[in-house]
Amino acid sequence: MIPEDLLKLQVEEFNKGNVSFLMTIYENDACFASEPGQVVKDPESIRRTLQSFIDMGTKLEARVKRVLQANDLALLITEWTINGTEPDGKPINLTGRGTVVLRRQSDGVWLMVIENPWGNRQSASLKNNT
Repeated sequence: MIPEDLLKLQVEEFNKGNVSFLMTIYENDACFASEPGQVVKDPESIRRTLQSFIDMGTKLEARVKRVLQANDLALLITEWTINGTEPDGKPINLTGRGTVVLRRQSDGVWLMVIENPWGNRQSASLKNNT
């Protein structure tokens, strides 16, 4: 598996609503930018964040723009969109450029150590970015 494959798996399983699988692609001490300016550092908080997007019925599209790799570390520069509908019927159209740090495990599998889907944004509303 190459680092880019992990992002493909993440998108596929996110769109299936498979949060249990998604949790297997993070290291136990991973950190995740759950929204601009807010970082969570425990598996349960990461799970809740991912589940909240899945529960909204959103669909994720993402692609790797660039990979920088040094031995067992890889930095992915990504572009993504999430589309869906809020409970009140308003459309959700989020886009972003993110960064993901992966570490290759002793068995050769890549896992996420840091995921920041928001890039360098320090604050923003999670509502429509259209």
